[in-house]
Amino acid sequence: NAYRECLGNGTWASKINYSQCEPILDDKRKYALHYKIALIINYLGHCISVGALIVAFMLFLCLRSIRCLRNIIHWNLITTFILRNVMWFLLQMIDHNIHESNEPWCRCITTVYNYFVVTNFFWMFVEGCYLHTAIVMTYSTDKLRKWVFLFIGWCIPCPIIIAWAIGKLYYENEQCWFGKEPGKYIDYIYQGPVILVLLINFVFLFNIVRILMTKLRASTTSETIQYR
Repeated sequence: NAYRECLGNGTWASKINYSQCEPILDDKRKYALHYKIALIINYLGHCISVGALIVAFMLFLCLRSIRCLRNIIHWNLITTFILRNVMWFLLQMIDHNIHESNEPWCRCITTVYNYFVVTNFFWMFVEGCYLHTAIVMTYSTDKLRKWVFLFIGWCIPCPIIIAWAIGKLYYENEQCWFGKEPGKYIDYIYQGPVILVLLINFVFLFNIVRILMTKLRASTTSETIQYR
């Protein structure tokens, strides 16, 4: 509590003494409260995301009239988001003691989760590749084959995750293979390709913007000449 001292001459001290005050919430309680709020927001966000993704998935499933290569790519990307979020929920349900005991089934869940993480980014790459082809080579999209994109999106991540799992098994076989220890780089086996496809998508984006700007300027110049 805070108090002000009454001096011998009958007057109050000029300053209040706060030395015996204690915080209502100590640091540990504050941390626990903030963590709980962040966890609730995280779960709520994932639930809303999964709900919206399932609605989109069902629309693609029911509306057969809109099925084309472009929408099939969208559909697969949505599927990877759903599967990734479902595996995230499963990971959150794992008890801390099981996590520390490094159970085989727990490691399998982490492996499947990371597989869907990688497929998610590879389908983003497929989206970028298709859009880049449609913009750069306008009349070449008919030559694109669905099986090529399916192979890139679902099959290429398999050997990447298998290599990562082998590395984890021999060099970081602990805590259900979840999380990254300082000074250990096994996770870069799958994170490296993810970074690579993001960089390639950035190149696609830069080139698409460049081409669109060039076409826009050419169109504006042509209209100006016609007007004159």
